[in-house]
Amino acid sequence: MNEETSPQNTRGMRGEQSGAQQGARSASASYRDAGVDYASLDAGKRLAMAKALSTSPMLAAHGARALDASRGEPAFVFELEGRAFAFVLEGLGTKSVIARQVQERHGSNRFADVAYDTVAAIVNDLCCAGALPLVVNAYFATGSSDWYREPERARALLEGWRKGCADAGCAWGGGESPTLPGLVAEGDIELAGAAVGAVPAGIMPVLGQELRAGDEILLVGSSGLHANGASLARMVAARLRDGYATKLASGAQLGEALLEPSLIYAPLVAAILQAGLHPSYISHVTGHGLLKLMRPPRDLTYRVQALPRVPVVLELLVEEAGLEPRAAYSTFNMGAGLALYCEQRRSEPIAALAGELGYECMRAGRVEEGPRRVILEPLGLTFDGTELELSAR
Repeated sequence: MNEETSPQNTRGMRGEQSGAQQGARSASASYRDAGVDYASLDAGKRLAMAKALSTSPMLAAHGARALDASRGEPAFVFELEGRAFAFVLEGLGTKSVIARQVQERHGSNRFADVAYDTVAAIVNDLCCAGALPLVVNAYFATGSSDWYREPERARALLEGWRKGCADAGCAWGGGESPTLPGLVAEGDIELAGAAVGAVPAGIMPVLGQELRAGDEILLVGSSGLHANGASLARMVAARLRDGYATKLASGAQLGEALLEPSLIYAPLVAAILQAGLHPSYISHVTGHGLLKLMRPPRDLTYRVQALPRVPVVLELLVEEAGLEPRAAYSTFNMGAGLALYCEQRRSEPIAALAGELGYECMRAGRVEEGPRRVILEPLGLTFDGTELELSAR
């Protein structure tokens, strides 16, 4: 993206709103209010990683080796017979609930899009390690087998998954579709999946070892909500008089905008690697928002001097939830779906390549010596390293 936001309070980004909309927002909301507490989740992740580390030696019996530097990264990387492979498991979260509610209330079948979103969430994580997806498997868990009694909805789901795999350049290998009454709500479907990818021959995995002060940070645009923040989005929609039919400044309805498909970044990463423009790090901006810019467990400062345009749907969510900029930029992607880090000489060619492929990409900042933190200069915000700790250290 080439447009920058000016220093401003994000609560005012949408401009004027109706009195009815103002009355709908009775109090500010947070992701914790919506049932998602990152502090507790991250503590559990760190404990799981510590346990997982103890199993790394098991790979030696198969002639393989774990790259433990990938622990805490978006994908786990291992070596086998001279090649590096990556494995990831990821879920969509509660965005499928939005699809179900929009269909029930407004008759719009968007299950192809949430299936596509799930594939995007999986393969985008995989690509952060420099691995290109080979096979994706699906996990469709329903609260009742009656979910499949609507053939058009089921066909849309399967076609969306197929299209996601095709756009990512990988095979759909298979999957599992359990019915879990009492665990999954009747009428709902949980979407998730796993994938294996391979790092191209002769190329090192992207795990941050080459990340240095002086590297540039490029931000690649998002299409909107992507797969993060759906629980808070549902809370906001429930407060609004017109719910998912609420009109955005763009003229679109809230429900339709929330279900805009996520972008798949696999073609971009593939092109970057093929062009010999090896990045020093890649971060998929999902949960934690732009805190993910400091995902590497390194004592470095990530200074952002330009921010992408915020999608209109995220502007509305931020305003209606009453989020201050600090909360907004640590919850939603705010227009940045992927962060690419590279040597300064490679930033312009990478940005140009992204543009050729149809992605909006901007040279946003740089990596500096200093304590681990993210500085968003346009907003006057600094996030300390203690606010994001995903490694097992």
